[in-house]
Amino acid sequence: MQIQTGEIYGKQTAAKFVMYNVLKVSKSIVTLQNIDNPLSLFETTAQKLQSSGYIRISQTPYIDLVSTTPKKRKAAKKPTRCPLTYDFLEARADSERPAPILTDMFN
Repeated sequence: MQIQTGEIYGKQTAAKFVMYNVLKVSKSIVTLQNIDNPLSLFETTAQKLQSSGYIRISQTPYIDLVSTTPKKRKAAKKPTRCPLTYDFLEARADSERPAPILTDMFN
């Protein structure tokens, strides 16, 4: 499983669908940041990510333009491209929240 910085992974929990930005990828460690809570970071491996049920939602990064506190702005990684860049393959701009891919897991 090849993981790149800037991709978005998601997982269906009992309550909701949670999405994470990939902040950093090293030899064996992947650092993820919760999209809804930018101060929430965790590290895992690519194997654990796949075995835990995470799926890739988007290859285009998500950049939140509505940061409300200075802490959130500091925690967010500086964008490498304009947040208003529209990716026609993903059908959204970097500043638009990705639509989760919901699959019927019971069929």
